[in-house]
Amino acid sequence: MSGPHIRSYRASDDDGVADVCARTADLGGDSRHIYPDERLMATLFATPYCHLEPGLAFILDDGRGGVGGYVVGTADTERFALDFSDRWIPRVADRYPPLAGPATTPTEEMIGLLHRPERMVLSELKEYPAHLHIDLLPEFQRRGYGRQLMHTLFDALHDRGVPAVHLGMVTANTDARAFYDRLGFHEIPVPDPGPLTYLGRTTDTR
Repeated sequence: MSGPHIRSYRASDDDGVADVCARTADLGGDSRHIYPDERLMATLFATPYCHLEPGLAFILDDGRGGVGGYVVGTADTERFALDFSDRWIPRVADRYPPLAGPATTPTEEMIGLLHRPERMVLSELKEYPAHLHIDLLPEFQRRGYGRQLMHTLFDALHDRGVPAVHLGMVTANTDARAFYDRLGFHEIPVPDPGPLTYLGRTTDTR
């Protein structure tokens, strides 16, 4: 198939997924000046989903087999947090061992989050059991691909009987908020959310 298109994740996409994540993790822009380890952000927010729930990982193929963007998610956040702890952290702990003390750099802050998967489970989000992460390289933004990716995931979740999905976004990322608003997300009040805003919607796209 020529031209950008959406397809299922495959194992050979891991490097591309990590690259897209690193290049979009700073409020939608390149984060590599903040996190020099270019696999770090994907290790938290992208590749564990590809490995633990590959049936809910979808790729925007750039038309040449490369990764121009992705959406990843889980149907059951509580179960995913347990799998993250039991199955994912052991895979990456040699590269990112637990901190010996308080975090002093942005990288250490992320490593601290890596080792706290329970952060994903909030009682206020219980009615939205699924959650997701989406990233697109700038050249593929504002061209309808983000909406296509999201609807592909919504449909897959809906087919599994999952009624609703949530996400946590950095509040300062106003462009992302506008995108989610257009897709019908609404804010979910969460006490002390820190730098994040939580949004949710049903998985029904009709």
